Amino acid sequence: MQLDDTDRRILRVLQKQGRVTNAELAELVNLSPSACHRRVQRLEADGIIADYVALLDRRRIGRATVVFVEIKLSGQSNEILDAFERAVARVPDVLECHLMAGTADYLLKVIAADSDDFARIHRRHLSRLPGVVQMQSSFALRNVVQTTAIDI
Repeated sequence: MQLDDTDRRILRVLQKQGRVTNAELAELVNLSPSACHRRVQRLEADGIIADYVALLDRRRIGRATVVFVEIKLSGQSNEILDAFERAVARVPDVLECHLMAGTADYLLKVIAADSDDFARIHRRHLSRLPGVVQMQSSFALRNVVQTTAIDI
């Protein structure tokens, strides 16, 4: 699907202000409310807008610690990769899991209350993931840039 300038303006606003009303969005992008609504519906139907979510402040809910965990597996067969991916998807503290090229097979983004909580997550979940032969954990000291907005 080709995005025109109006689509891009709509997407920029929605990425920053997901709860904006259709009337407010229409005004911000210089469209009538009905034309704006049709465009947003098309962007949703075409899968450009995948979902709407509430972004939580990790610190305020007691999950301030971010740990990046590099995982090396015992092999690269489909069975090993599939078993790992099914199991890691069930770990509630894992926010992201990426299959990697390079020295690690997977990179996880894990949240925890503190280092003791991460030790619990490691012991109960991460150390039991199938196929894992090595893990290296790196604690984030400070968040420098964080956004969900994609430059359109």
